[in-house]
Parts: sequence; C-alpha cells; structure tokens
Amino acid sequence: MSSLGILVGYFLPITANMSTIFAVLLVFVGCCSNVVFLETLVRSFPGCGNIVTFAQFAFIALEGFIFETNFGRKKPAIPMSNYVIMVTMFFTVSVINNYALNFNIAMPLHMIFRSGSLIANMILGIIILKKRYSMSKYLSVAMVSLGIFICTIMSAKQVNVGTKGSDDQGVYAFLHWLIGIAMLTFALLMSARMGIFQETLYKQYGKHSKEALFYNHCLPLPGFLLLSSDIYNHCVLFSQSTPVEVPVIGQAVPVLWLYLLLNVITQYVCIRGVFILTTECASLTVTLVVTLRKFISLIISILFFKNPFTAWHWVGTGVVFLGTLIYTEVWTSICTALRGSEKLKKKKA
Repeated sequence: MSSLGILVGYFLPITANMSTIFAVLLVFVGCCSNVVFLETLVRSFPGCGNIVTFAQFAFIALEGFIFETNFGRKKPAIPMSNYVIMVTMFFTVSVINNYALNFNIAMPLHMIFRSGSLIANMILGIIILKKRYSMSKYLSVAMVSLGIFICTIMSAKQVNVGTKGSDDQGVYAFLHWLIGIAMLTFALLMSARMGIFQETLYKQYGKHSKEALFYNHCLPLPGFLLLSSDIYNHCVLFSQSTPVEVPVIGQAVPVLWLYLLLNVITQYVCIRGVFILTTECASLTVTLVVTLRKFISLIISILFFKNPFTAWHWVGTGVVFLGTLIYTEVWTSICTALRGSEKLKKKKA
C-alpha cells in the first residue's frame, strides 16, 4: 500500500462506513454552498443578518419540534434552566456574528476571524477550567493569532484606501469597521464560553446533541421580537427584489426569498453533516474536515465574488490553517502513519 493510502486510511478509517462518507459530503456541499447564498444576500442588503438568522432558527426549530421532541411530547434530558443559559449565549453569538457583516466586514475576513476559535477556547480553558497545554498547542494558537492579525491589518488598510470622500468619511468608515471587529471578537469569546458550558453539561447529563440543537434554536425565537421591525423591513425589501421563475411551482418568486430559502436549507444540511460526523468518527477527523471546509469556503468567496485578497491575506490565511492543523496534531499523526508505511515496506522486503 502507498504512503498516501496509509494516510487516508489513518485519517478516515471509516471509508467502509457509508454514513461517514455521506456526512463529509453534507459538510462540504452544505456549508460551502451556504456561504455562497449568504454572501449573495449580504451583497444585496448588508444589514440582512437578522432576517437570515431568524429564518435559520425557525427552520431548525420546526424540524426539531417534529422529529426530535415528537411534537413536544418528549421531555428534555437536560434541565430547562441550563438550556436557558446556553440559549442566551447561542442567540447572542448568532445574532452578533451575522450583524457584524453590516459593519464593512468582508466575508473572507469574517471566515478567517471565526477560525480563531482555538484562541478563545484556549484562553477561557486556562482561566475557567485551569487547563494546561503542551508547547505545540501554545505555538499553534500563537500562529492562528498572528494569521488573524495579519489579515485584520490588511483589511483595515483596504477600508482606509477604499473610502472615497473627505477625511471625516474615512475616519467614520474605519471606526464603523472597528465596531464590526469588536463584535466578532466578543462573539468569538462568547462562543468559546458556551462551548465550555456545553462540555460541563454533557459530562453531567450525557451527550444529547440533537436535543441541544433543537432547544438552542427554539427557545431564542421570542427574542427576535426585539428585532421584528428590522426583520419586517427586510421582508419588504426582499419582496421587492427581481422575480425569477421557479419551475417546480410554476410561479415567479422574488429572487432574494429564493436565496434565503436555499441559505436556510444548506445551513441545515451543514449542521446535520457536522452532527453525523461527530457521532461517527474521532474529533481529529471532524476538526480536519471542518478546517478543510473553511478553507474551500474561503477560496470560493474570493474567486466567485472576486473579494479583494492580497498576498498578505494569503500569508495570514496560510498561517491560520497551519496553526489549526498543528493544534489538532495532524503532523504527529502523519509521521506515525508514514513510519507505519516504512515498517510495512521493510517487512515485505
């Protein structure tokens, strides 16, 4: 067997498991296409984050109400009081992440910034859980931090250069952008805190991922009443978009409503794929698949939408993903697999 074959067999020993292959396909197809539809919506109306978030939450909550809770007849395994805490954090993170796109945050920077979850997880893990990590972990987080810093600085320069008009307008655009960066930073830390909270809950009550998925999307729905005027305004704007003929129903539908529907469906496909993957294979494989998915999504965003991306952006991106792979100890696994390949060759010889 070749070294490549052994590596593939090491990282995806589940190739005989069709459900895992299916999950990987769901992750790549669902998540990557979701980015395309989201960016299409954001380019039409940069402030549409609230209506997108609401549609995603409503769809996943409806699906969970039918198939997970059996129309509300199934009682939760985890106490509702804990879900209220988790849901508050999840709702805040989801709304802020989408709303940050309204502050001159380009989609590639948005994706790169959210890849910095390793930093937030490590910082809060040290502070809250009193964890200690190996030097390779600290190195990887330093690399991710450096990569995000490079991309952020380069994007800041583009905000300044790309702003036309007076100096006051340039300063305003830059401050507007800084607010978006602050929102992404807060959401990153809040997401890491939520992950730690989930970890402690699962240790105490066992893993109930589908149940958590339902309650995380169902309980926050009343919170969207606070955003109802913004959601209604975008409903009107979406309805005024160019109509397109939909062959299945034989009627013309405003194109932005169609994009929103496709965004919601692909988001669900993406989440379901990740859920299946976490139940079928090791966390290393999950992290590797998700990391590769993020990289492909980034490439699609740059090429398909022609987003400005300098050589320094590529350097920063490479450092982020290299740091992520070091954190997951992929290199150690590769070396182990290659050593196994050499031993097999020597035995055959």
